[in-house]
Amino acid sequence: MGILYSEPICQAAYNDDIHQVHQLVKEDDKNLNVQDEIYGDTPIIAACRSGSLKTVKYLLHQNADVSVRNKKERTCLHYVAKRRFSFLDYLMIIILMPILLIGYLIMIEKQKAHVSLMKSVLSSKVEVDAVDYKGNTALHYACQSKSHQIIPLLLEKNADISIKNKNDEANTVPLPQAIFY
Repeated sequence: MGILYSEPICQAAYNDDIHQVHQLVKEDDKNLNVQDEIYGDTPIIAACRSGSLKTVKYLLHQNADVSVRNKKERTCLHYVAKRRFSFLDYLMIIILMPILLIGYLIMIEKQKAHVSLMKSVLSSKVEVDAVDYKGNTALHYACQSKSHQIIPLLLEKNADISIKNKNDEANTVPLPQAIFY
């Protein structure tokens, strides 16, 4: 189960089909930053949504525009910060945990991949304090999901801990969670 895109390159990026992404960029370099009609996602946003590290690195190498926002006013950085383990990930970890700690190793590997994805996106010219339609930054999402490895990376890039979001009754700032890092 996943997202269906109207743009083939966005679908290929979401599916981590690096060969198809490469072919579509080679055919027309405008495909690199094309926005999907349904969600407004670009290929790099689609790749970040699914955690496709190889595709993200390829798109960054091709100079994909990391500042483009989709219809929810989110950049690719928002989606990296929002990433969490899926239900299937947790299920695999629970089932495999007793068997030679394979589940633990899977969890550690997925966390490393998430950190690597964030570092790749942060190494580009992405706007660290980009605000989406809810007023949330990547730091808000990292704090909400208690991403202990992602929060310090955002703080190292001088993410603003004082930005308030719009839709929360408490008008939350990420400062309380970020202060511990």
